[in-house]
Amino acid sequence: MTVLSVVVFSVAVLIMLVGALGSFIPVIPGLPLIWAAYLGYGFYDHWASYGVTTMAVTLAITVASVILDQLAGAAGAKAFGSGKAGAIGAVVGAIVGCLVAVIPGLIIGTFAGAAVFEFLFARQTFRASLRAGTGALLGCLCGSLFKLAVSVAMIATFVYLVWAK
Repeated sequence: MTVLSVVVFSVAVLIMLVGALGSFIPVIPGLPLIWAAYLGYGFYDHWASYGVTTMAVTLAITVASVILDQLAGAAGAKAFGSGKAGAIGAVVGAIVGCLVAVIPGLIIGTFAGAAVFEFLFARQTFRASLRAGTGALLGCLCGSLFKLAVSVAMIATFVYLVWAK
């Protein structure tokens, strides 16, 4: 590898690591950012390390993971009795929480947003609202762990493909 190749590789991995942070920080488009780094490096090395098949598979994984993450959060909230108000509250709470204290804010905001919205707008009992908040939080955490696992797998695959050639 030339010095320029090492620099470009390092920048791609750095972008991917920032993408992995997107597993827990909703304002970072995690998996799409990792896929974009694949794309950028592919253009740089003229697809010598991987080709169209790898790009298609990683794109399919990225799209499927984003969809499954949304479904996991909704399923967790729904399993614990949350309705539309709780789902909206979880998103609003997560965004506000991230603006205030990133990861702790995401956790507290998701829970509190779902619970408060269920209590105020869906007119649920206090106990049912807390249960909805718990479901939203568990769904969010499961989705985040799933995205992190996929991120690590995609980054490891990239490193292997580039270094193995």
